[in-house]
Amino acid sequence: MSTVIGVDSSTQSCKVLVVDVESGDIFSEATAAHPEGTEIDPEVWWVALQEALGQVDYSEVEAISIAAQQHGLVALDASGQVIRPALLWNDTRSGAQADQIIAEFGAGNLAERTGSVPVASFTATKLAWMRHNEPELASQIAAVALPHDWLTWRLRGFGPMGQSRFGPALEELVTDRSDASGTGYFSPVTNEYDDDILDFVLGHHVVLPRVLGASEKAGASEHGWIMGPGGGDNAMAALGLDTQVGDVVMSLGTSGTVFGVTSTPAKDGTGTVAGFADAAGVYLPLVATLNAARTIDSSRQLLGMSWDDVSGAVRSALPGSGGLTFLPFFDGERMPNLPQANGSLVGITRSNFTPENVARAAIEAVVSNLSRGLEAIVEETESLTRLMLIGGGAQNLGVQQVVSEIVARPVLVPDPGEYVAYGAAKQAAWVLTGQRPSWSPDFLTRGSEETPPVARTQFDGALRGYLRAIG
Repeated sequence: MSTVIGVDSSTQSCKVLVVDVESGDIFSEATAAHPEGTEIDPEVWWVALQEALGQVDYSEVEAISIAAQQHGLVALDASGQVIRPALLWNDTRSGAQADQIIAEFGAGNLAERTGSVPVASFTATKLAWMRHNEPELASQIAAVALPHDWLTWRLRGFGPMGQSRFGPALEELVTDRSDASGTGYFSPVTNEYDDDILDFVLGHHVVLPRVLGASEKAGASEHGWIMGPGGGDNAMAALGLDTQVGDVVMSLGTSGTVFGVTSTPAKDGTGTVAGFADAAGVYLPLVATLNAARTIDSSRQLLGMSWDDVSGAVRSALPGSGGLTFLPFFDGERMPNLPQANGSLVGITRSNFTPENVARAAIEAVVSNLSRGLEAIVEETESLTRLMLIGGGAQNLGVQQVVSEIVARPVLVPDPGEYVAYGAAKQAAWVLTGQRPSWSPDFLTRGSEETPPVARTQFDGALRGYLRAIG
């Protein structure tokens, strides 16, 4: 039996799947934890990867690919040493630097050149923060890698002297389009780095990872396994779900994301849509929100409901929750850009203030906000015809019902799974065999509900009122 390994090195943990090449069946799996924080020594990721690999049977493995959290800054000196703890995507100290980059180049120009308007998550802003706040360290940077780039490089045997087989061969760093497109200095259309932006944020030339094609070999691991190029987590999840052009994925996790698979690149000068690339050769325009499943869960706990109770509440309350509307900005919000916002509940009357309406209104709010992101993606790119619903909230029947009502598209709900790691395994098999595997998860399909757009209309009205109130 020929197998491959897919790795998901996320913020929380390193997950490893061993997958049969022919069937796509998962043969074994393991997880090793990462510590919490917004800056992490990359060596922790390396130790967790070794720990997870040590828990699986890799006797028949022939290839491996690594997916990881996007945007994180791994800065290397000329000897291959990591200069400082990696600044992760969720480290927001570089917000001022994002504003400086926009002021220098212009939001519309940046969207044309890189597909996105930078925010504090992006790698470019973190480099600019280092240059401003840690100039001595910034001057030592000889190469810049992303988390998956660095892990791939290390697994191929490169790294600091004494910790590697081959030494600090910085020119051996590789990446893929999906992860490079989240740096803020790469064009997913031309597939080239933008030297002007990089010079502005860092001030000197550095080695950047060579960008590989979707099925291009990155080399071989210490174990003799063929290595795929790897990729960013959302792009690998899309590959694991076997998405095709015209599909859209909505993820209801701690945060929310909605991303489409399109043949047209996004170039949104408003910054709402990030114009990323996918892991298969096309595009992955994405919108992110800060508030998703936790908003629903907080409401559920306040009401003393189980998740089954929430499903029952959705069925018993009418769309629009009797005129009750949440603005779900419990933790501020990224889309719309309201970092200081709070949540609110509007339209309360004696007749509509019931537990069932409150439970439904919380779900309608989260889904309505994400559906605004979906519409922004369509406006920037092309029509998207079916939606895949994933994340912690996806298995709840009430959530599924509200999504099918609001997005007006067929909703497919896959079995729960580690789709980032599974997508990485699929890429490894693609590199190994030369053919993209046809592995696909099992889906529960819900048709689009024929309901008036009451909840979405109420949400849009409440949001307009809030924006007027805050000026």
